[in-house]
Amino acid sequence: MRLLVVEDDARLADVLMRGLREAGYAVDSVHDGKSALYQLTINNYDAVILDVMIPPPDGLEVCRQMRTAGLSTPVLMLTARDALDDRVHGLDAGADDYLVKPFAFEELLARIRALMRRVPVVTAPTLHVGDLTIDTASHRVFREEDEIVLTSKEYALLEYMARNVGRVISREEIAEHVWDENFDPFSNIIEVYVNRLRRKIDRAEPYHIVTRRNEGYMLRN
Repeated sequence: MRLLVVEDDARLADVLMRGLREAGYAVDSVHDGKSALYQLTINNYDAVILDVMIPPPDGLEVCRQMRTAGLSTPVLMLTARDALDDRVHGLDAGADDYLVKPFAFEELLARIRALMRRVPVVTAPTLHVGDLTIDTASHRVFREEDEIVLTSKEYALLEYMARNVGRVISREEIAEHVWDENFDPFSNIIEVYVNRLRRKIDRAEPYHIVTRRNEGYMLRN
């Protein structure tokens, strides 16, 4: 899953980016509202972590403009203000959730997972693909009773494919949702990670990962 972090506190932004990447997310980061709106026009994000008090336009206005433009991307709004009116303004602007600073990083991760579950095609914290079980909270993966140990990027790729089970996903779409803006489109890194996943989850039939020549990849039941 690919996230956009909009936070003008450079130290906090760095902590968020490092922690989210360690949790398996692809992350882009900007420090002001104008840059956030630009990124949202050129990239397709799975969620936005948006601070209220950023250089203009502020987080509330960014959220309003997103919704006016028809963007339904989930928004988790961050603020140092805990007054009821502030929370109401954030939600009225179109935010999906509201987190007050300071916060525990584990709570941030839990709220992101909750936002992902609100997307209509994903209704449960545990995904099942054939004999594969994917726990999106703990990032643990099992094939029948055997646990499969994955790196954070391998897990991110598998989860994205599982959320789109039965559908061919192009290389470009995978890059857009599993890698960040530093992805090199001329590299073979996606092929490398797909092959790593195959070696770990498809050691025996039935094989779950299918390659569609010149189209992309599909995870099947």
